[in-house]
Amino acid sequence: MSNNPLGTEPVSRLMLKFSVPSIIAMLVGALYNIVDQFFIGRSVGYLGNAATNIAFPFTTSCIALALLFGIGGASCFNLHMGRGEKEKAPYFVGNAASMLVLTGVVLLAVTLSFLRPLLVLFGAPDDVMPYALDYVSVTAIGFPFLIFTSGGCHLIRADGSPNISMICNLVGAVINIILDALFVMVLGLGMAGAAWATVVGQMVSAVIVVIYLTRYKTVPLRKEHIIPDLRYIALIASIGMASFFNQIAMMVVQIVLNNSLRKYGALSVYGDSIPLACAGIVMKINQIVFSVVIGLGQGTQPIESFNYGARNYSRVREAYRLAVTIGVSFSVLCFAVFQLFPRSLIGFFGDGSEEYFLFGVRFMRIFLFFVWLVAMQPITSTFFTSIGKPIKGVFLSLTRQMIFFLPLLLILPHFFGIDGIIYSGACADLLSGIVTIIMAMLEFKDMKRLESELDPTAA
Repeated sequence: MSNNPLGTEPVSRLMLKFSVPSIIAMLVGALYNIVDQFFIGRSVGYLGNAATNIAFPFTTSCIALALLFGIGGASCFNLHMGRGEKEKAPYFVGNAASMLVLTGVVLLAVTLSFLRPLLVLFGAPDDVMPYALDYVSVTAIGFPFLIFTSGGCHLIRADGSPNISMICNLVGAVINIILDALFVMVLGLGMAGAAWATVVGQMVSAVIVVIYLTRYKTVPLRKEHIIPDLRYIALIASIGMASFFNQIAMMVVQIVLNNSLRKYGALSVYGDSIPLACAGIVMKINQIVFSVVIGLGQGTQPIESFNYGARNYSRVREAYRLAVTIGVSFSVLCFAVFQLFPRSLIGFFGDGSEEYFLFGVRFMRIFLFFVWLVAMQPITSTFFTSIGKPIKGVFLSLTRQMIFFLPLLLILPHFFGIDGIIYSGACADLLSGIVTIIMAMLEFKDMKRLESELDPTAA
């Protein structure tokens, strides 16, 4: 254990090793949605963009399951390796991989069985429904591959191979881009073409994950490790629950947001489809920011988990602080871009009426006003998960979406119409950022206490 680089190499070097591939992997994941949005917007129009926004809760549910067992399995693996429990650790990887496959198949079956009612629930207007049906009926086929790939990449990073994780996602994204251009722009297959391009890319990425897991390098994975065992599954789920609930909260809020945009948009000059299309574009653009900050958090996970298990608390704090510093700095830069060039960013995804751009510009500038502050939240939530404190991670993951944003989203539009929707996002980001800072400061204080108990001269 003393020779493990997670406990000996400089934290900044480890951050570069783990976070950069993790960030690239997250950006590639965001690229799947952004590329579809681009080609659909250019070929189908804003109704197609609105359809991808309606479909987004399905993707969020896939990521939720991937994080539940991917982050949970990776954290449990690193925690037990840090404690020297090498015989027990591979069971967490094997059980996590099994659950990723099983939950993906279940989600596929549920989606195809209740597709139209689910799309209605997610807020699809009548003129958007045909596009949404074409898109989701195909992308649902890729749900098991998306869940297995996204979760499996966390297991690969836990094994000390972040570059393989990056390559896995990158290969799928490149295939998606090439096939998007071919299916949508050349062959004119529209929504279905964009969907098939996504699914094929996900399938190839899943194959790479399978190949790697059969060659796991830290500990060998055997058949008995992948047989589902409730003891291991329960611990995996408890650790991954923070990230899972964060995504589920995002899905719930997305559904409420879509329905609110449809309802209050119909009462405004914009109509019910323009707000859905613009909000979808803004959310996809904001994925770039959160891809970086979530990637930073995921990159610190092995460092924080191992060193917390080894009671090397100073390295845990150093990894967290470095991730927050980089994440907030990047978010400030993105904030400036969002404020200065909103119309250009909206226009990148296709043309529209003056009302279309008017709403899109206002929505981006106001809704993302505190993006630089809320960037701390996913990093800190992952931090609590990494050190084996899932309850704190779950609570923090719920602050922005469920505790603040959802109530504001339900209340403010009653008084301010569609403007209430726009301002609810900024208010939720501000409040969530404040709670994040307070919880992080209290945890560091408690960590200092543990450090002083371990070595009175360290405090």
